[in-house]
Amino acid sequence: MNIIIPMAGMGKRMRPHTLTVPKPLINVAGKPIVQRLVEDIAGLCTEPVDEIAFIIGHFGDAVEQQLLNLATSLGAKGKICYQEEALGTAHAILCAEESLVGKTIIAFADTLFRADFKLETEKDGILWVSQIDDPSAFGVVKVDENNRITDFVEKPQEFVSDLAMIGIYYFRDGQVLKEELNYLIDNNIMNDGEYQLPDALRNMTAKGMHFSPGKVNEWLDCGNKNATVYSNQRVLENIKAELKVPESVSRTNSMIIPPCYIGENVELTNAIVGPHVSLGGNTKLTNTVITNSIIQEGTRIGNSIIDNSMVGAFAKVNGSAIDLSISDYSTVEN
Repeated sequence: MNIIIPMAGMGKRMRPHTLTVPKPLINVAGKPIVQRLVEDIAGLCTEPVDEIAFIIGHFGDAVEQQLLNLATSLGAKGKICYQEEALGTAHAILCAEESLVGKTIIAFADTLFRADFKLETEKDGILWVSQIDDPSAFGVVKVDENNRITDFVEKPQEFVSDLAMIGIYYFRDGQVLKEELNYLIDNNIMNDGEYQLPDALRNMTAKGMHFSPGKVNEWLDCGNKNATVYSNQRVLENIKAELKVPESVSRTNSMIIPPCYIGENVELTNAIVGPHVSLGGNTKLTNTVITNSIIQEGTRIGNSIIDNSMVGAFAKVNGSAIDLSISDYSTVEN
């Protein structure tokens, strides 16, 4: 089983946080988004993961090594592939064409999910979907009476289905997908100036391949600040039985209201933290109340009341800022 993770996007909706860190490496509940995604997918697989290919921009050697280490931690070989130009989802996947062999999972690295089924690898393909109230902003699938996918509709303005594609796909034969993706490129079949995966899926369905929807219990988007803060909240709720405060945490006249993720060597003085807060390691809070927020490592916060916020690594905040979205090494004083 191979896993391919396209993650070369610039993450513009997550700025300023993506100015210094690629979006999939932003921590949610103490782990990078991409790590949680890959671990969750591996948990659904009924056979070992052989290779994980990460499709990236030029993020630097340290990021590449971090991704390779993630693959190794799951007993897989890691591979780095590059997308030099943003030409759509089909083009992105084809940047890892050497990994498109045999059983293959494609997962775009800006989403998290929760599911309780095991992958049925004998099927031609499975598209993970989530039932949503307003499908007009998403790509959806239509299914027949046998629960087979019959069509793919992008952002329908009239109701055709409420099963939204969440960006995770299984293919029994990655080679077949590669051929269809190459067909799009070779024949310059584009949609809104980009080569799109649903066009290849539609061709594969027309040729008789049977795709089934894989329904998830919960779909969490990490596309912007508010969505990521909410995803952090939901992940903390889902893993709260695993959360423990490290012995290295120093607390003086302070309280932690669970569920919270607390990193190593955090110092709390006259502070209330939680619920639904992730504090990176080596953060220091003084005379501060924080709820429903993500605070990255090494940050200093004093005399503040903070909610629904994301604060980057090694930032400094002093004053009563209520709702923040600031990047690494920023300073906010009131």
